[in-house]
Amino acid sequence: MRKTSYWADGYVQKLTSAKQALKHILPGQRVFIGSSCGEPQHLVNELSEACARFTDLEIVRLLCIESGPLTLIANRSHSRQFNIRSFYLGSASSQKIHRNKRFITPINLSQIPHLFKSRMMPLNAALIQASPPDDFGWMSLGVSVDITLAACESADIVICQTNPNMPRVLGNSFIHVNDVDYIVEHEEDLLTIQPLPESETANTIARHISHLIEDGSTLQTSLGVTNEATMLCLSEKNDIGVHSQYLSDGLMKLFAMGVITNKRKGFNDGKLVAGSAVGSNLLYEFIDDNPSIEFHPSDYINNPAVIARHNAMVTLNTAMAIDLTGQVAADALPFNNYTGINGLLDFTRGAAMSKGGKSILIMTATSDNGKKSRIIPALSDIAVVVPRGDVQYVATEYGVVNLFGKTLQERAMALISIAHPDFRDELFSKAKELDLIDIGRKFKQAIKGVYPLKYEKTVTIKGIPIMFRPAKPIDERCIQEHYYTMNRGDIVSRFFHEKKSFVRDQIETTFEIDYINDLTIVATIGDLGFEKIIAVGEYFKNSIINMAEIAFSVSAEYQGMGIAQILQEILAKAAMDNGIKGLVAYTSPENKGMKRLFQKLPYKIKAEKDEDMIILNCLFSDPIDTGSTEQTE
Repeated sequence: MRKTSYWADGYVQKLTSAKQALKHILPGQRVFIGSSCGEPQHLVNELSEACARFTDLEIVRLLCIESGPLTLIANRSHSRQFNIRSFYLGSASSQKIHRNKRFITPINLSQIPHLFKSRMMPLNAALIQASPPDDFGWMSLGVSVDITLAACESADIVICQTNPNMPRVLGNSFIHVNDVDYIVEHEEDLLTIQPLPESETANTIARHISHLIEDGSTLQTSLGVTNEATMLCLSEKNDIGVHSQYLSDGLMKLFAMGVITNKRKGFNDGKLVAGSAVGSNLLYEFIDDNPSIEFHPSDYINNPAVIARHNAMVTLNTAMAIDLTGQVAADALPFNNYTGINGLLDFTRGAAMSKGGKSILIMTATSDNGKKSRIIPALSDIAVVVPRGDVQYVATEYGVVNLFGKTLQERAMALISIAHPDFRDELFSKAKELDLIDIGRKFKQAIKGVYPLKYEKTVTIKGIPIMFRPAKPIDERCIQEHYYTMNRGDIVSRFFHEKKSFVRDQIETTFEIDYINDLTIVATIGDLGFEKIIAVGEYFKNSIINMAEIAFSVSAEYQGMGIAQILQEILAKAAMDNGIKGLVAYTSPENKGMKRLFQKLPYKIKAEKDEDMIILNCLFSDPIDTGSTEQTE
């Protein structure tokens, strides 16, 4: 136990040079080095210079930035001097990751402090960086609290580099001068990272998942999510809270815009809570002595029970690959500064326990410039980070699906539907070989259709938020349920005869669509993956006359709410976008509702009788004059 004294006297006595302080580290010892942008660069450089006197020194780290001195040490040939034990390798090329993978220690970030404090992994020394002491002798760990605080509390000796550029961050982020052994004063710029390169693919994914995040949600986002994508996801939201492993420049911008208020978190209200900051100098200025921000260690930040206490906890994390059963690999990716095991599973499970929580995994559909699919038949030679039972939402630039509570066949079909179209036929065939999909199920060319996000819209009618969106192959069961619950009269109006069964082969044209020649728009209520379809609108292109035949069905309890009219408007816009000349509808003389609906179109309507049917049609090139209600019988 260290003897306490007046801290100011102790501070002077503990002042020394880096070279002198490091003489207290002996060969064969285990040394922790502060994480990421909090890395004490001056101490690390001096340690590297002194490497000749060490053998078998084990360096323990969470992660270091690729441009940091610790990474440079790791890349040198110091095999006799240094053995670097990493809890995560960082953003590196796949060759570097493969070469150093034997040094990775797979562990959830929430458990690392216990590993240190229990002395299951005893630390002989900790090299850290902190702000200069305040008037009471407290020094802030600043941009990197995560596992650094636990290392300070556990190590035999603590060597602290004080740096006036280190921000003073509030929360459980302080160490006292009395609790360190050696102090090295050295001013230097903190490590920063460049923003991730923006891409339209990332932005498209952000648009897909934006509607999943509701006002008042609490957010965790990994640094694999680009700033622009973060803005697209959240810039129109209100009262977002943050409880996150890392704080980034993108979140800082949303705070400045008033999007992040932390008012409705349900836990730590009014506080933006994180474990580390990784970004620009502007971000470090933002967190300095900011009373609305608190940093805490990872056994608090990443504790699933703590995460679950937040309202509508939403986690956004990047993944490297997923197989057709839902197993996820999430080791390092180029440009993703942090991912891997560390906090991903902690937040995934915490969000699942949160009331209204959602865990969202995002990935581009392909890698290697489009040569490989990230959605693969099976994870055989890649480590599984998130088990299939923990996966909820998965998003690519081709859509978003919810795997929670789904069968293996439903999962396979869902993931194939958001894979790159060039790989879907191969994935479909492999899924059948693996008995994940019924062997008798046929592959339809329509499964290669690209989901048209632009036709999604949410409309609140009589206090009910209703999502209007293009149908997906995974909507098969929901569409069947919709038809089975329709009353007899509505079935006859829709199908022109009584119908008691809606087996797959009879209705597959509703969900096996290519979004161009045939399109279905569904109106849904409820959460994605567990929606109830309350209305269906379809068009089928007649290529001979280049007209789209439309048909509708609305559940009885939702009729008279204008839902069919919205479906018709979306179908008309899509048909026009796809170069179709106009719309045509076949109905019975008794179906006055269909006639009234068709006549609400802003085009001149023609109606013709054909035996016991009425044919309604209009051309997009023939709009109604303003103020005119002219229709032709």
